[in-house]
Amino acid sequence: MSSSYNNRRPVPSAGTEKPKRHLKTKPVLVIIGALIVVNLLWFVAWLIPNDAGKAEKVASVSGEAITREEWLATMEEQHGREALLELVNEKVMATAAKDYEITVSDNEIDLELALLRSSRDGTESVLYAADETRQRERVKAQLILEKVLTKDIVIEENEIKAFYDDNESLYDVKDSYRTHIIVLNSSAEAEETIEELEKGSSFEATARERSIDNATGNLGGDIGYITNGEPGVDANIAKAVTKVEVGGWSSPLPLENGKTAVISVTEKINGQTFSYKDVAGHISRELALEQLPQSVTPEAFWQEFDAEWFYGE
Repeated sequence: MSSSYNNRRPVPSAGTEKPKRHLKTKPVLVIIGALIVVNLLWFVAWLIPNDAGKAEKVASVSGEAITREEWLATMEEQHGREALLELVNEKVMATAAKDYEITVSDNEIDLELALLRSSRDGTESVLYAADETRQRERVKAQLILEKVLTKDIVIEENEIKAFYDDNESLYDVKDSYRTHIIVLNSSAEAEETIEELEKGSSFEATARERSIDNATGNLGGDIGYITNGEPGVDANIAKAVTKVEVGGWSSPLPLENGKTAVISVTEKINGQTFSYKDVAGHISRELALEQLPQSVTPEAFWQEFDAEWFYGE
């Protein structure tokens, strides 16, 4: 997400300390990114009660109806290919896991999610806009792909340990708070906004309506997971998140750019320190992926597992 309130970037180490390397998490982000589209299509399918429903009016302009059939056809045209692609790829990877006798544990998924939440590449909001169960399934599919691709690559233990020692802080994951924000021009506007919230208005809907920051407002104010004192985030926000009760919101919060905000915390994830034993497999796999000449997607396995789909080749 490109927003000045959550522009996370790695902070260079002081002095001559060796810069810490971040393992590649982009492949996981890419495959999870389409999760929102998948859920959208599933929701649309749920909306279809029967054939008669296709003629149902869902909107009108100057008395001219827009039917459910027209709406669904447009949805399929715009998002259908991407959604089906993700579903087929997930099935392909599940089949590959059986064929190659690969397993993915809950602990491995937990680790990947924890590292993604603590990443600093500014794309975290894509991860947390979807259902957690589906999110975990997408992470599992990506892990299967990575394990298949790296199953014959041997990484020496001393190389794995050296990476861990050089980047140990990456695996000390702090408490994180899923945060939403409403950015306003003044404290007075913030007070008015809080009054609306106290009367029962949805924080997300209010963010879309009142926030002057379009990037976050269009997401219902979602700025992803933030840790206390996190660099790259407005210092006042990074400090305030720990004081806001889950499900509640803050008092008017001055921002470094002179604006005022109201923030809400919808979820708290307890931090965890991962030992070398916890992450050795993860590091080995990521170092092995770096040795591949190019990135590989699940589509490379379609022919092997006889995958076909509506869109042909």
